[in-house]
Amino acid sequence: MKREIDIKEISDGKLYDLNDMVKADCKDCEGCSACCKGMGNSIVLDPLDVFRLTKGLNCTFEALIQNQAELNVVDGIVLPSIRMGEEGEACGFLDARGRCSIHSFRPGICRLFPLGRIYTEEGIRYFLQIYECAKKNRTKVKVRSFMDNPDGKRYDKFIADWHDFLKKAENEMEKQNDPNFTRELSMNVLNMFYLTPYEKEQDFYDQFGKRLEAITFL
Repeated sequence: MKREIDIKEISDGKLYDLNDMVKADCKDCEGCSACCKGMGNSIVLDPLDVFRLTKGLNCTFEALIQNQAELNVVDGIVLPSIRMGEEGEACGFLDARGRCSIHSFRPGICRLFPLGRIYTEEGIRYFLQIYECAKKNRTKVKVRSFMDNPDGKRYDKFIADWHDFLKKAENEMEKQNDPNFTRELSMNVLNMFYLTPYEKEQDFYDQFGKRLEAITFL
């Protein structure tokens, strides 16, 4: 989801790499769940998120969409996002204590918060959103450890590849300017990267890479 912002206005003015220290550690949030409420459809799920969620919940993508997620148009393409409950617009994965019930396999956007991410010619860089998190007195933590992705470099490559693919798809939709083409492209994306099950015991990044190489509709 594109955000037209000036990061100088919302950050501490620094850019971080995976091995840099950043003041983002909330000490396990200590019961705070402010960032899990009122998010609308902004928690967009990428293919790795769905792989982790369907594996962790032992369900299909279709079951996920019926219960905890929904489909929305994001920058012209239909993509899944976490469904917020009606009462307080809270994430449906919060338990009775306001704690995340899927923390070990939570989506990438949740892992990232309160960090933001930008794409540069040198690769992905991170920045600290200083006004987003309600928690005070956060402590320093290494970006790699904070995001809790087992293989940070492979994750960053996946995120960059996915971002580039969606950008190309968006540009092609604008070029074609045809509702039928846009609809067909969205269905192909859903089928290729979400509806077609991944082998849960095999490496996700390898499976994703093969699907990306097989793209023929752009």
